[in-house]
Amino acid sequence: MQPLLTLPHTALSRSEEETEALGAAFAALLAGRGEPLSFVALEGDLGAGKTAFVRGVASVLSPGSRVQSPTFALLREYRGGGTPLYHFDLYRIADEDDLATTGYFDIEEGVILAEWSGRIPGALPPHRYTVRLERTENGENERSITIKETDDDHPRT
Repeated sequence: MQPLLTLPHTALSRSEEETEALGAAFAALLAGRGEPLSFVALEGDLGAGKTAFVRGVASVLSPGSRVQSPTFALLREYRGGGTPLYHFDLYRIADEDDLATTGYFDIEEGVILAEWSGRIPGALPPHRYTVRLERTENGENERSITIKETDDDHPRT
């Protein structure tokens, strides 16, 4: 059973396994919300652990999926018998026309996990989650991971 996660949430991860476990706990939160389509912006430098976090999400929402970085493919799609997952790397996307060629605007259900989503500010949904992974000064494998929820249609006071 996954630990109950509430948002916003900040955690310290000392290994890939801990990052994956946090991804799994986040996936359980998403599954409990029952949203037809969830958008997750993944933020962090190269090697920060974004793909490890996605592996954790996939372990719950798309079991059996073999998660790989989408760096050279732009999009990796996982349909391991559960919720469809769409893992985008938007670093080489120039604009919304470029984004349209990936099928991004055709996705109606599942979970979109997007690296470098800051490159498409006009295409971000008003309701989204942001996962920020940052290396700490306390070792090569330690990360600070912050998960928050944004709803531009209903700003919180």
